[in-house]
Amino acid sequence: QVQLVESGGGLVQAGGSRKLSCAASGTIFSIGMLGWYRQAPGKQREMVATITNGGRTNYVDSVKGRFTISRDDAKNTAYLQMNSLKPEDTAVYYCYAVLNGRVSWGQGTQVTVSS
Repeated sequence: QVQLVESGGGLVQAGGSRKLSCAASGTIFSIGMLGWYRQAPGKQREMVATITNGGRTNYVDSVKGRFTISRDDAKNTAYLQMNSLKPEDTAVYYCYAVLNGRVSWGQGTQVTVSS
């Protein structure tokens, strides 16, 4: 059984930075696409960023130029570097990964940006 655990959330002031990590554990034979989603109160979950196992990235327009997704397959870890944070970035951030051909989700980590 595989598991994803996010870390790095917390409270940050507007304009600040935060780096989220998502570590996969368990018996992992393959890692496909990795990604980050977020869900703000009263809103639907939205895709923030994805990265293929070939390194191709995709971002929602609202974070382009501010967020960077990366991966370290040797450590079974994905990252989301968030810069120039805005209050509207406040949300629970979830990572997901295609592990052993199946989609897995983390439990989420709260990021709160104060104005």
